[in-house]
Amino acid sequence: MTPEQATAKAILAAEVWGGLETPPRLIKNRENAVFEVRLIHGGHAALRLHRMGYQPKASIEGELIWTDRLRSVGFTCPAPIPTKDSQLTVELPDGQIASCVAWLDATPIGENGVAFAGSVQEHCALYHRVGRLIAQQHKATEAIDTSDIQRPAWDCEALLGDTPHWGRFWENPSLEPNEAVLLLEARDNAARHLAALNPTINLIHADLLQENILENEDGLWLIDFDDGGYGYRGYDFGTALIQHAELPYLDALSDATIEGYESLCGPQPSLAEALPLFIMLRSMASCGWTISRASADDPSQRRYAERALRCARHYLQTTTSMSS
Repeated sequence: MTPEQATAKAILAAEVWGGLETPPRLIKNRENAVFEVRLIHGGHAALRLHRMGYQPKASIEGELIWTDRLRSVGFTCPAPIPTKDSQLTVELPDGQIASCVAWLDATPIGENGVAFAGSVQEHCALYHRVGRLIAQQHKATEAIDTSDIQRPAWDCEALLGDTPHWGRFWENPSLEPNEAVLLLEARDNAARHLAALNPTINLIHADLLQENILENEDGLWLIDFDDGGYGYRGYDFGTALIQHAELPYLDALSDATIEGYESLCGPQPSLAEALPLFIMLRSMASCGWTISRASADDPSQRRYAERALRCARHYLQTTTSMSS
């Protein structure tokens, strides 16, 4: 979808919220097209055109119900803005779904591929706060009713099954045959490892990248629950740390994140041991994610594949092989 097509759709979608005061400003055109808008009725908002075919309407509305309930118990995330008819979404003539959430005047804590500007100690202090934010989100989700919230799975089958949620990562077109074999070996070990851990399935954010964690004078905010679903809480740590997986001080950053989490949730003795597993799981998911989103010769295919391979090697070297 071109920016011009997306803008025309955003203007059309905004009519169900009462229309726009000013033209929409496209700020992201990736999974979803996201616009900064000024609604005639509803104020400053982010209007999202959800990726066609990725989430059904009920799942998108489940995300918005979830975040609305999280806010009701004090968690810092955007508030959904209902339409004039009190609906959470609108379906456009071509079937694309649009939604609106309140705009946050806040800045992402980082950007993928851009080195942290401060010291190691400052980075670890930030991720201690990120760990607390993850704990706050998990505790807030525990405090609300989630029984009626429809969201996808992030369980073992969705991550490592024959048809993973984000794609068959071992079939990334940039992989050499021996590299695919390595990923399959790590996949088999990871499946046995998860079975041995037997972690509880909960509703998780599943995409705690730096761009989705914002900061302002009120503290940290979590946005973009678009990939959230029912999975392992450890996977939230994998997504939070994946962009830093190759830092020389990853262990210190991981420890700080866990310590921040434990400051609210108490000791998590198995989490540190399982972190290489969950970081690798996210690297594998991303390696599959890019298959359907870029051409076979796009450099991103190899970047994601190489990261998955490095994470797999690290996992296999640092984790005792799980016997069948």
